[in-house]
Amino acid sequence: MKPFLLLASRAEDAAAEDEYQAYLRYGRLDPEQLKRVRMEAGPLPALDLSDYSGIIVGGSPFTSSDPPDHKSQVQHRVEAELARLLDRVVEEDFPFLGACYGVGTLGLHEGAVIDRTYGEGLGGATITLTPEGLVDPLLQGLPESFTAFTGHKEACTVLPPHAVLLATSPACPVQMFRIKENLYATQFHPELDVGGLVTRIDIYRHAGYFPPESAEELMENARRFTVTEPMTILRNFVKLYAR
Repeated sequence: MKPFLLLASRAEDAAAEDEYQAYLRYGRLDPEQLKRVRMEAGPLPALDLSDYSGIIVGGSPFTSSDPPDHKSQVQHRVEAELARLLDRVVEEDFPFLGACYGVGTLGLHEGAVIDRTYGEGLGGATITLTPEGLVDPLLQGLPESFTAFTGHKEACTVLPPHAVLLATSPACPVQMFRIKENLYATQFHPELDVGGLVTRIDIYRHAGYFPPESAEELMENARRFTVTEPMTILRNFVKLYAR
């Protein structure tokens, strides 16, 4: 089997490793089946898409809709590299799954309006599949409604006209969409379970995402949820596209 490619951009080693392990675990992949590139650490190497089964973009500290003068040089580089890669991925309809940061990257590339209208704090959200989502192969095996973890400053306010809305929620109308047949983006985190969110809150307690003194409360709130369904998306992505 050709490996999948995980494009990551978390600078904190502990968070990056926890994310990688989650994709391995829930995608039921061995390390040699999931190559990781940490884009924040250096330029994206030349990629031949034919070497891979598919591409996954993990979550990111970057906010795509921030004004250009608020972005670091690293963020500008990562965004430019992802945009050039998406030119090829979209043209070929190459299997792509973007989690959280995927909405900002794939959405902007395809003409969506991405802003802070529908940002969500860290915690559980009830995700509901649309009629199109109920019949999409990537979402087979999921119930019509399920709980997933969210946490994002920006979201999609207006979808590209050629996008297919697959999932929604009361606080964030665009939770998942598809472009063409094989390009997907979720606003929620399909890789994140309770332990993963607790770990992430602990790692980022002094990173400015939330008041440091609220970390313990956020972790206790996370433990009240049962999150087991979103990971089906990762298993389905691997089953559908492994080659």
